[in-house]
Amino acid sequence: MSDTTHDTPASEAIAAHALAAPMGLFVYIILYGGMTVLAGVVAFKQVQLWPSQLAVEAGIFPFLLLVVITSTIAQLYGQKLANRLIWIGFIPLALSAALIYLVLSLPASPEMLEFRSADLTAFETVLGQTPRILMAGPAAYITSLLLNVWIFSRLRGSGEATTIGLMIRGAIASALSQALDSIIFVTLAFYGEFDITSLLIGQVLAKVTLSLVLVPFLITSGVKLAEWLDQRVGSVEARGY
Repeated sequence: MSDTTHDTPASEAIAAHALAAPMGLFVYIILYGGMTVLAGVVAFKQVQLWPSQLAVEAGIFPFLLLVVITSTIAQLYGQKLANRLIWIGFIPLALSAALIYLVLSLPASPEMLEFRSADLTAFETVLGQTPRILMAGPAAYITSLLLNVWIFSRLRGSGEATTIGLMIRGAIASALSQALDSIIFVTLAFYGEFDITSLLIGQVLAKVTLSLVLVPFLITSGVKLAEWLDQRVGSVEARGY
């Protein structure tokens, strides 16, 4: 039996365009999808920012990587592509939420109920988030990341980018977008349940501090890594993938 499937010129052009993508962009898109899912899982734990008394949910660490990735893509490949990636990021978010709901809905095995009931309780506690939190996360995600890319791109101006300028732009954009992220998430998730003032102030201070301390170095490293991948490794097609 012969294979009668033939690619159309349009599909061949799309495939060739996809294979010619810069390796840096290709790698960062994969990392982006993973970080969108991971951020919602590790956010269950709050960590203290030593040596201060500030506490922040651990989801800030993968989320800062999302900030760095989108800023890097905006820097090297354009603001439009960075914004498109942010919107596409809803796909892994939605799929992971649907799969988590499915797994939580399925009955646990008799062996787990008998011998690993504590593990089952912990699993359901971590992943069984309330509907308000499930809605607050994506709302904060899309608004803050789009704002980050917009501020980062607007601060670029028409001059040639410098390392110091890149660090300053990244820090300012991340700090402002993370402050907005905290306001949106805490308000939507917890307003009306208790006094959110202390939590809100603490989260804003913690996230702004992390943005100012970490992002300048992360974003310069992220840009250099993408440039190295593009120059040394080349496109996806050139590597034979």
